[in-house]
Amino acid sequence: MISVIIPTKNSERQLVLVLAALVQGVTAGVLRDVILADADSTDDTAAIADAAGCTLFTSMHDMGVRLRQGAAMARGRWLLFLQPNSILEEGWPREVSTFLETVERRGLGDRTVATFRLSVDGYGFKPRFGEAVAAARLALLGLPQAGQGLLISRKHYERLGGHPSGVAPQKRLFSRIGRRRIHVLRAHVLLPEKAQRGVSE
Repeated sequence: MISVIIPTKNSERQLVLVLAALVQGVTAGVLRDVILADADSTDDTAAIADAAGCTLFTSMHDMGVRLRQGAAMARGRWLLFLQPNSILEEGWPREVSTFLETVERRGLGDRTVATFRLSVDGYGFKPRFGEAVAAARLALLGLPQAGQGLLISRKHYERLGGHPSGVAPQKRLFSRIGRRRIHVLRAHVLLPEKAQRGVSE
């Protein structure tokens, strides 16, 4: 089973849809718990977390530290890091289950990670161009956007030292993992068009 960890900061508007999409994982028996690593939100993020049964903790540390703290609190053997605007599309639990079963059967669970295919919300050229750029970046550089998610075993995460402190913790963790060990799931994650700003967070 997996634990989902999401860094939040005044994320109430986005968070409702993100958490609603995670319900599929609960009903499928894939998702164990959801942890919100909050940066002292002043909106209703805490109320939403409470209503959804999530664990929320507040920390003034940078995002990398908060993500490591969230991972330490998680109960699952696998960790799924998402952004507060990452909406997993229907059917994701089946794809995740297949991936976990395959890598564990082959003894690759502590060396292989996964990310979701990117879908950009919106119509017309710009969203499709954003998807193409993200796919090319992943293929050439092995760098998914942070919003595409990272599914990684707890053991592998700890061996890598978790998310680094300082700037761009998620981008730097992907770099540590290496492009050859990142598997792209067939399931998609939906991001808003305005989130197409690279992997700097």
